[in-house]
Amino acid sequence: MPLLFEWSVQQPVSTMYLFQAIFYWLLMLRCSGVVPKPRNPDSHNLSKSIIEDDYIREIRPPTLQGEPIVVDFSMRVVDINSINVEDMDFRMDMFLKQQWTDARIRIPQEMFEYRDDSITLPSQFFDSLWQPDLYFLSSKVVEIATLTHKFSSVTLYRNKTIRYSARMHAIVACQMEFYHYPMDTQVCPVSVESFSYNNKKMLLRWSEPGVTISPELKLLQYNILQPLQLYERTAFTAEKNGNFSRLVVLLKFERQIGHHLIQTFAPSTLVVVLSWFSFWLDLDAIPARVTLLVTCLLTLVTMFTGLRTDIPAVAYVKALDLWMAGCMVFVFASLGEFVIVKVLQGKYSLLKQKEAERVMVTAITPWTNEISAKKRNSTIGKSGWLTLYWKTDKGKVKITWQEIDRISRIVFPVLFSLFSAVYWTILIVGSRYVHHPAEH
Repeated sequence: MPLLFEWSVQQPVSTMYLFQAIFYWLLMLRCSGVVPKPRNPDSHNLSKSIIEDDYIREIRPPTLQGEPIVVDFSMRVVDINSINVEDMDFRMDMFLKQQWTDARIRIPQEMFEYRDDSITLPSQFFDSLWQPDLYFLSSKVVEIATLTHKFSSVTLYRNKTIRYSARMHAIVACQMEFYHYPMDTQVCPVSVESFSYNNKKMLLRWSEPGVTISPELKLLQYNILQPLQLYERTAFTAEKNGNFSRLVVLLKFERQIGHHLIQTFAPSTLVVVLSWFSFWLDLDAIPARVTLLVTCLLTLVTMFTGLRTDIPAVAYVKALDLWMAGCMVFVFASLGEFVIVKVLQGKYSLLKQKEAERVMVTAITPWTNEISAKKRNSTIGKSGWLTLYWKTDKGKVKITWQEIDRISRIVFPVLFSLFSAVYWTILIVGSRYVHHPAEH
């Protein structure tokens, strides 16, 4: 090589000879091992080196004595939103992991980096492998999250274990019940099952930690009850005419009562209490008393109509329906009490007028016999079968319509308090005993 450079200095060299000298110099460097060769082959050669020619991805991996292949499954829930009571479904964002062993793959040792037991490959490589055909039984839509590419990957281990990971979105159906609304707890089972392989060909198993909920997950109207209940079941599927291994996780959404306490229960209670003010109004203030009671009743009806738009129209009675009906019954009873009192007051005024006329007649005709006087005294305070007023042992006159108003001031609050105590006791106790068939 030094002779080449010495000759090129002493003799005039053309451009062709210069390029020829550079070519020979690079060739010598390549043969001496200075230029490194690529570490990883291309994707085509990668598939060929791992998957042999006789590999058939449509056939499940072989197992010892034909036992079912075990697929470990885990899920991490990142977000739950759009809990739709009209369509009875919710959207769930999650990370899924599936793991199984395939003895047919061959992983060259030089593909592993120093002290690594696994290699991670892009999701395109997953299409060349056998895949467990798992699906969500109650899902409406399932898709892999994408931005510039699909968020999924395949990890291969030295012991020929394959792990597939993916970020997915799913809209899951949930059969909701509103018997205890607004203290209802919706139990939504999320089930995973193989579509083609029965329990003699494939067994599903929860891997650690099974199903986890992201601590950053916050819902507006619900709390997710934890710990989650996980089940490994074998269920008969009539559509596929066989027993299939199934994984089930129960997601329990407990509705937060705070919103309804402020927006529903507190205002309706105040309206009922407001209707009791009519018991202190004099009967001469008829427009004020009637306006107060009718306004309270219409307010409850309007409030009840607005609440019905928050949940679907169901064929059964909800707990909130009973509360609103009870409030309207109490307001209507206050209005009915006013009508009764007003009628009794009218009869009382008519009776007092008749008694006054009778006293005048007695004064004009003093010769009325004692029998007639006793008869008149026996009918004092009565109009037919109604007792409109009476005298106590101390000689104090008690008027019936005034006593009804006075007693109503005590009876109505006591009865409403008893109604509230019984209602909340049954609602709280009943809402804690919500079971789902998957729990048994």
